[in-house]
Amino acid sequence: MEKSIRTSSKKNRQYKKLTLLDVAAAAGVSKSTVSRILDERLPRSESNTAQRVRQVALELGYVRDSSATNLRRGKTMTLGVIVPRLTDTVMSMFYESITQAANQLHLFTIVAITDDKPEQVRNAADRLLAQGVDGLILTTARNDDDFPSELRSRSVPFVLALRTDGCSPSSIGDDELGGYLAARHLLDLGHTQIGLIGGPEFASSAQMRVEGFRKALTDAGVTLNPELHLPSTFGIESGAEVAGEILRKNNQITAIFAVNDNTAIGALSAIHRLGLQVPHDISVVGYNDIPLVSLLPVPLTTVRVPFHQIAKNALDLILSQHHESTVKMATPTLIPRNTTTRCPNLYAANIK
Repeated sequence: MEKSIRTSSKKNRQYKKLTLLDVAAAAGVSKSTVSRILDERLPRSESNTAQRVRQVALELGYVRDSSATNLRRGKTMTLGVIVPRLTDTVMSMFYESITQAANQLHLFTIVAITDDKPEQVRNAADRLLAQGVDGLILTTARNDDDFPSELRSRSVPFVLALRTDGCSPSSIGDDELGGYLAARHLLDLGHTQIGLIGGPEFASSAQMRVEGFRKALTDAGVTLNPELHLPSTFGIESGAEVAGEILRKNNQITAIFAVNDNTAIGALSAIHRLGLQVPHDISVVGYNDIPLVSLLPVPLTTVRVPFHQIAKNALDLILSQHHESTVKMATPTLIPRNTTTRCPNLYAANIK
């Protein structure tokens, strides 16, 4: 907001808003020069004139009203971010990363929660656009819904994040590589009887992790038993339920890969309830590396997702108006901890 200058007379006091003209007059330069020097989006000049203008503005107490400037240009410098829920640590971490990256670009973000329901996503997008946001960042893309194509037909600036539909500008982690790394880690430890908690089938992130996991097994000459690959939600309860079902179907499995940390935590709970020990009886690998998993009684081996890089890539895509099929992928990293160990069974020695 613009600060005010207080002037006085014998009869009353009144306030006058500080303007660029006031700073220009005090500094002995033109209004356009002041505007250019104080515009934080432009490269910072260290000329004598620029230093004098900034010093005068500071002494007068002038604060640039960026909202007025943006409105004159038809921009609010605000982005809408649509997420399934903020109780999901992954989504809250990503929104925090987006907000931090946006702040560095003098952008403001507004979040909308949709419970991963397509109709709520549409309603949230319409309301955010009605409020004048300059674009949308959606973490809610689904394989069974064509909302991104609707946004393209309406010429709405948007980018998908964390998930992709394969034909919209998207900023994601290399989930196929991450799934491959998780499987390769278990294979290197000698595991071949591995359960897979596959996540929701509508989420590209889950399905790409599954694809990478399967590819690593195929490359190693190991066949995944279909009975040991079950879908789930991204929640802890679902992970516990599915892990229990997998363990009841086959008591020979020695490891479980869960496509996110929440379902991995659920798997740890199910394993404990069945009287088994991690990692002595069952090794477990998760995905995302949310802060909690390093603090568990048995710290979780997981695949770390670079949320800050994904956030920066998302902003680059939406601000640079990249071609609609552009996909930027950030590289994940395997983080070995205490929930994985060598398979005790000798038959695993034939792994390639």
